[in-house]
Amino acid sequence: MPLFDVYPLYDVTPVSGKGIHVYDDKGTEYLDLYGGHAVISIGHAHPNYVEAVTNQVETLGFYSNAIQNPLQKELASKLEQLSGCKDYQLFLVNSGAEANENALKLASFKTGKKRVVSFKKGFHGRTSAAVAATDNPNIVAPINAQQEVTILELNDVEAVKTELEKGDVCAVIVEFIQGIGGLDQGTAEFFEQVDALCKANNTMFVADEIQCGYARSGKFFAFQHYNVTPDIISVAKGMGNGFPIGGILIHPGIEAKYGMLGTTFGGNHLACAAGLAVLNTIESESLIDNVNEVGAYFIEKTKDIPQIKEIKGRGLMLGLEFDFEVGGLRKELIYNHKVFTGGAANKKLLRILPPLSVKKEHIDQFFDALVKALAKIEVNV
Repeated sequence: MPLFDVYPLYDVTPVSGKGIHVYDDKGTEYLDLYGGHAVISIGHAHPNYVEAVTNQVETLGFYSNAIQNPLQKELASKLEQLSGCKDYQLFLVNSGAEANENALKLASFKTGKKRVVSFKKGFHGRTSAAVAATDNPNIVAPINAQQEVTILELNDVEAVKTELEKGDVCAVIVEFIQGIGGLDQGTAEFFEQVDALCKANNTMFVADEIQCGYARSGKFFAFQHYNVTPDIISVAKGMGNGFPIGGILIHPGIEAKYGMLGTTFGGNHLACAAGLAVLNTIESESLIDNVNEVGAYFIEKTKDIPQIKEIKGRGLMLGLEFDFEVGGLRKELIYNHKVFTGGAANKKLLRILPPLSVKKEHIDQFFDALVKALAKIEVNV
């Protein structure tokens, strides 16, 4: 049976990983500065992670949410401690799309409304409401298009005000650093005014922290760079270091009711063990401090590369924008310099999303490779 061919693939077959590196089926070492879409947060095969998952699967890998699972409460407590999101409630799911889907559903339950406001270049997942709120018509099927969504320009406060005052918007959903859209950010004034408008119009303010959260921006959540209080915070990607897990943090003002939300696999024992290993490692290895230190070092190194036209993002969620499309540059880095990087909807942007444990010597290695790759591309042109 053939695979359903929806992914363009590089001719590389990783079979193992350790820390910041992955190794292919020929034994070749690659520097991983992409982490599988920012999923690898604490490093490939981190010993804390391997031990936690191994011990759990040897004990109990899964049972349903119909029974007590103390690991869920332990994960919620640790997440509250490290994130500073005091008194929020946690609902666990399996992925970022599912997290955003439940966030929007919960917002609709809470407000009794059904329209969503999102922003251009935003990406929120591929499930029904989440994909409708995503600014990419190519991935929105007619069945998804039944959702009522208005997509606005980032930083246009007046447009948000106009839409919310119509009285039918249940949620405004926003990435505080856009991921696949190209690392664009709103201004502090924009985010803070949108937060205030939501509170004035019985609209839930949803912070999509799927990619920019979990310490990647230099704070635990990217929204914490601003004076805002989201009603719902969605998380996934780096939450499990590769194990499928996601969740929403729900403001204490939103009341739970039996049957309101549900999931079979969400919050299972293995997922919680993986999630706890990630949080404990972020804490014990001071990875937020590392994000800020190495991120600043990375930005300093860019000053030596004249071809870089703009640096986008924060912390270790960074983008390098050039005046040419970077597809060829990415191939040169992968095949000839053995470095994984990422692309974006902005075809001129190179995305850098390494494990949060990346070191300065790895950044040096990347920039050495980048200089050589750029030189080769310019010669070929």
